[in-house]
Amino acid sequence: MLRAISAAMNTKPTLELAGLIEGYRRFREQGWTPRRERWAALREGQQPPVMVIACSDSRVDPAQIFDVDPGQIFVVRNVAAMVPPFETTPGHHGVSAALEFAVQVLRVREIVVMGHGMCGGCKAALTQEMHGTEPGNGGFIADWISLLDEARAPVVEKHGIEGRTAERAMEQAAVKASLKNLRTFPCVEAKEAKGSLTLRGAFFAISDGVLHLLDEASGDFAPVE
Repeated sequence: MLRAISAAMNTKPTLELAGLIEGYRRFREQGWTPRRERWAALREGQQPPVMVIACSDSRVDPAQIFDVDPGQIFVVRNVAAMVPPFETTPGHHGVSAALEFAVQVLRVREIVVMGHGMCGGCKAALTQEMHGTEPGNGGFIADWISLLDEARAPVVEKHGIEGRTAERAMEQAAVKASLKNLRTFPCVEAKEAKGSLTLRGAFFAISDGVLHLLDEASGDFAPVE
């Protein structure tokens, strides 16, 4: 397999690619082969009961954190685990398309928005360090995290823009902002009202590996025991 990829690329594999191929081989031996029945069943389609919206950060893989099998969660990952508000303006609405597919086609019963500690996107939203940059040099990031401008204001007023307390407050405010935006989608609003869809906020702390769940009534995140 490695030789075939090398020939196709007409170059030697990089150390990074070689590492991925070794990981693939371990997966084939330890993950796929012993569980062929599970993978065979998934050929017929998928019916994940939960959608997880998480950050693209390489340290917070939802499948690893929740220790789930293939087919159990439908995952969307982007910078800062953001959900934009419902809008019909021209453009490419990747998160909205994934959300629509999960809710209307897969009929997931739960949506979990999971933020995390040490989030670079939330820190950039807090400091606005990318503000005014050109697309390709930070402008795309700046435009995306401007979705957090409204949530940022009370965080800055209370905590300023520096230090872990302010960063943690911004990271958790981002989860609440995405939950608020989720409820602007008519299909989400209708299903939540009927009780066929539940929205939850979660936060994973990289520093200690603890998952927290949001109590929307109090606005607090409590660690999972």
